[in-house]
Amino acid sequence: MADAEIATSSIAVQLPKMRVSYEEGTLSEGELAETWHEQLQAWLDDAIRASAPEPNAMVLATANADGLPASRTVLAKGLDERGVVFFTNYTSAKSHDLMATRYASATFPWYTLHRQATVRGTVEKVSFAETATYWASRPRGSQLGAWASPQSIVVSGRTALENALANVQRRFADADEVPVPPHWGGWRIRPEVVEFWQGRRDRMHDRLQFNLKRDGWKVERLGP
Repeated sequence: MADAEIATSSIAVQLPKMRVSYEEGTLSEGELAETWHEQLQAWLDDAIRASAPEPNAMVLATANADGLPASRTVLAKGLDERGVVFFTNYTSAKSHDLMATRYASATFPWYTLHRQATVRGTVEKVSFAETATYWASRPRGSQLGAWASPQSIVVSGRTALENALANVQRRFADADEVPVPPHWGGWRIRPEVVEFWQGRRDRMHDRLQFNLKRDGWKVERLGP
């Protein structure tokens, strides 16, 4: 058997045995904040204090018009009672999905805390004013990259990307401020369900969710 085959076989044998005992905390109804966004902010704060890597990273799941799913990691850049905001290219695959279905789910995976939070609901584009405010906070290099990148489009190679960036750098070389691209902006997920998951021993995890009903938000416990 070749060395590569032996290594692959070894990994396959190990996978079923890989297991972590979740003993970092608990989550009871009495511990929840009054609102989903206050609870999510509290857990984000905990993740930041714990030096969790990329604490605002969330796995965004979408589906296209045919129902085919896709997921990728994006960074949350806004959180309030209206929802969770991230920014992207409006011509990207994720944006095409969102424009087709107007629905998304995003999970914050805080592995070091044995926690995750999932936000699921309808989506809307944020206002240009909100986009412009966030855009102004981005490093100039990130701004130029947003102009240069044909996001989700097949390119001939790395050289094509480098050439596109060089062209954009020349274009805005004399500009004190780089403008917001017309194809770039924010999306807001307006939650209908927000679940907070705390890992516990023996798979007896705590799962509490805020569920939006006709008469307002209701807190429910789910089986693990």
